[in-house]
Amino acid sequence: MVRLIRLLAAIACLLLGAVVGVLNTQSVLLDLGFAVLRGSLGLCVLLALLLGVLVGGTTLAVGVVAPLRRRLRRAESAARAAKPPAGA
Repeated sequence: MVRLIRLLAAIACLLLGAVVGVLNTQSVLLDLGFAVLRGSLGLCVLLALLLGVLVGGTTLAVGVVAPLRRRLRRAESAARAAKPPAGA
């Protein structure tokens, strides 16, 4: 059931992106600071959104997820070390 919902959400996002791309065909120049993109407004908006998602996801993974995983590994190894042997 969850897989079906995820699939439907992915298809809806793809369709929404296609609609944005088709409805915004004006030519624009998008300056990202390190690169300049020339293309349709819809394509530039979608690329900027994708870049934001990638930067935000990477920041979240490095700043939150990685330290929590390290803490979990330490706690699991401490729990294994504190556990008495099965035959004792």
